[in-house]
Order: sequence, then C-alpha cells, then structure tokens
Amino acid sequence: MTANTPAQRRWIRPCTLVWLILVALTLLAFAVGKLELTGSTVVALILASTFIKAQLVTDYFMGLKFARPLWRILTTAWIVIVCVGIGLAWSW
Repeated sequence: MTANTPAQRRWIRPCTLVWLILVALTLLAFAVGKLELTGSTVVALILASTFIKAQLVTDYFMGLKFARPLWRILTTAWIVIVCVGIGLAWSW
C-alpha cells in the first residue's frame, strides 16, 4: 500500500492546523495582556481574534461546518452579539 491519495499525502490534519491557529491567537492575546497594551485598535484586534477563534471552534470542533445554514447563522450571530457587547462595555 502506498500513499497515493491527496488526503494521505498531507503533512498535517485540518483539525491539528486549526488547533495550532487557536493556540497562536491565544498566545497573541496573552502577550497583549502581558505587555499591557491598550487602545481601541488593540481591543478591536483582540475582539477580531476572539471572533475568529469562536468561529473555528464552532466550525471544526463542534462540527457545524457542514450543518444547515440556520445553525451556522445562529452560532455566528451569537458570537457577533457577544463580541459587540464586550466592545460596547469596553468603550463606556
């Protein structure tokens, strides 16, 4: 048996790649907090990374990537509501 299919030739599985992205974004947020960076641009970037992380978790680890559009819309709307709420709370 030889590895001839494209899936067998991959050097990294998609979920492993997603996990590495999640770790990198978490370390980025940690570094921002440790360096005590402030400002609306920094908060916007952290909220954007939070949105990306939440979307990756719902798509790959909750298995909603191939779910019905209604479920994807609901989860994405919830993530947006939470991020907007945090952004508004920070700005006041």
